[in-house]
Amino acid sequence: MYQDFYLHLVSVNSEANARRIAMVENCFGSSGQPLAEQGRVLVGEGVLTKMCRKKPKARQFFLFNDILVYGNIVINKKKYNKQHVIPLEEVKLESLKDEGQYRNGWLIRTASKSFAVYAATATEKEEWMAHIEKCIEDLLRKSGKQPPSEHAAVWVPDNEAAICMHCKKTQFTVLNRRHHCRKCGSVVCGPCSSKRWVLRGQSDKPLRVCLQCYDDLTRERARVPPLAQPAAHTPHTAAVKSALDTAGSGGDSSADDDSDDDDDRAPADHSHDEPKFYGDGEKTEETNNHSSKETK
Repeated sequence: MYQDFYLHLVSVNSEANARRIAMVENCFGSSGQPLAEQGRVLVGEGVLTKMCRKKPKARQFFLFNDILVYGNIVINKKKYNKQHVIPLEEVKLESLKDEGQYRNGWLIRTASKSFAVYAATATEKEEWMAHIEKCIEDLLRKSGKQPPSEHAAVWVPDNEAAICMHCKKTQFTVLNRRHHCRKCGSVVCGPCSSKRWVLRGQSDKPLRVCLQCYDDLTRERARVPPLAQPAAHTPHTAAVKSALDTAGSGGDSSADDDSDDDDDRAPADHSHDEPKFYGDGEKTEETNNHSSKETK
């Protein structure tokens, strides 16, 4: 009898999980990718404040057992866009100390992109981090892989730099635009970020780096024997020329990697709901109901 009950319990939970995932896919619509896969489970969901390039913004996050998905809120709990999917095997978390208005935060680091997020309370931060860490731990144990050792830099927000962080002279204006070094994340002026470098994990194309990071990377490459250097590590002349042409045409490449930083169509002030984490509570409720029936 108990065996039949647990088979039924697994079936009920699987159906509930499938419905939840279908609802997430429906909320993203055609702007998102399919999320239903064999063995994938929606662990939890909720709103976190993501530190974007221009300012902090509310983003809807969905934690699965193998990926972390987030997107812009168009209509709260009904419609999202600009879906981002992050494989959890590539993620490293780093807790942040509370500073002024920025509280209950942590870093989400990957090889291609890193950023800070903030929960509404210390308890929610603890819950989010614990569930994400558990998913990462389970994935790495099953796959036998090692956690990544290199991660992309966290970008310094625009409003935290009135002048170039490299030369300490250039003031940013409408004409003197802000750029971000892809290696260290600093906000720098155009002349101080005129160099390009291929950064493995972020792109196969040369990316904007500040003069300090360019010098550091050049010295590092000089110390590595030629045969040990990856082929893509040295920028191709044509690729560099293309990148420079793009920069010279007035395009700000700093915005390319933060596409979810666009203005939201939804109101900035979202009503706060506590995050939902699925699994244990449902099992406990089902088990209690079954046990009470057995007692009768």
